[in-house]
Amino acid sequence: MTEMTMTKTVKDLVAQANREVVTISAEEALERLSHPDTTFVDVREGEEVAKTGRIAGALHVPRGVLEFQADPASPTHRDELGPGRRLVLYCASGNRSALAAKALVDMGMETVVHVGGGFPALKEAGGSVTA
Repeated sequence: MTEMTMTKTVKDLVAQANREVVTISAEEALERLSHPDTTFVDVREGEEVAKTGRIAGALHVPRGVLEFQADPASPTHRDELGPGRRLVLYCASGNRSALAAKALVDMGMETVVHVGGGFPALKEAGGSVTA
């Protein structure tokens, strides 16, 4: 078996995503939470959400299925992620949400941002947490 040489690390991918997508502060994100055209999306794994809760009103869509649920042509599409929605993504630190936001932008979605600092920053900024 040969050893695979990686040309990009996950750190490289996150840095590239952060150059290509909009990062907003937790405070700015929470201001958007009440907008009727905005969907907060928690892209953490189910175990993480079960352990810590999520921001009240956020839709839980694990990172691994996000593109499928965002694609209107997919049988697992969710309307909350559809065209005309403003998406605010967050994870545990801001890395997965940056990658997720980039993937959605690459799919053609224009109104996608992610929260720098993720869930802890949202909690610290006063975000209401629900189970």
